[in-house]
Amino acid sequence: MARKNALGRGLGALIEGVEKETLEKKVEANLEIDISDIEFNPFQPRTRFDEVTLNELAVSIKKLGIVQPLTVRESGEGKYQLIAGERRLRAAKMAGLSKVPAYIRTADDQAMLELALVENIQREDLDSIEIAISYQRLTEECKLTQEQLSDRVGKQRSTVANYLRLLKLPAEIQLGIRNKQLTMGHARTLISIEDSDQQIKVYYNIIEHELSVRKAEELVRQVQVEKFKDPGKITRKVKLQEDFEELSGHLSKVFQSDVQFRINNTGKGKIVIQFDDSDEMERILGLLDRLNS
Repeated sequence: MARKNALGRGLGALIEGVEKETLEKKVEANLEIDISDIEFNPFQPRTRFDEVTLNELAVSIKKLGIVQPLTVRESGEGKYQLIAGERRLRAAKMAGLSKVPAYIRTADDQAMLELALVENIQREDLDSIEIAISYQRLTEECKLTQEQLSDRVGKQRSTVANYLRLLKLPAEIQLGIRNKQLTMGHARTLISIEDSDQQIKVYYNIIEHELSVRKAEELVRQVQVEKFKDPGKITRKVKLQEDFEELSGHLSKVFQSDVQFRINNTGKGKIVIQFDDSDEMERILGLLDRLNS
């Protein structure tokens, strides 16, 4: 039986053990709460907020107000703790608002963590490392197995496992992922390399030569086959093959026939222009004569 997409069922469906009527319990949606009475969510998985987009949101809020209320829980003595909507809260402060609209929900610490994580995943606001750290916190702090976690967030178990494996990469590679120098696809190729020093060498080669994911996979395969060779030399070989593929395509258009480069390990090789019959051969020879003249 196919698994239903959990992210399409709303936050309530993602939190096991929290009764629907409890989760949905709220004071009126447009309840105005003093910003000074709201504490940030200590379980917030996102750690960085883009200043440019925050400023843009602050300008919008100043003109139009907050369209979507924040979600909070009571923390005692007239104070509240933010569950979801930290970007809106930060932008509201920048816009000079003193009050914000909010829902009040009942949620324990586990529900807080899960709500914060799922809200961000739904908005695709987290980078891959932040998602991985959040998954790790859910497995450790909420005592969830990977299977239970995959059910919570509506992801395949293999996807969850891939994110968690990112945290085994060296710190500088994790930073590269966070700074968007490396995509999730690139990172998955590096995970398959066992030696961390080799991972870092390949990482810098991927960045230096701006390799696509497919070319990075090819580089990693060659590194694994030729473990003691310099990844830099292998990368140059990969780039050379890519250049030859591009040139082959260009020449094939010029001659209107398949053109292939055949190169051995020493760098020597030949250019092969294929033809189907003598007439096509004569046509190609005529092109070569014209090019030569």
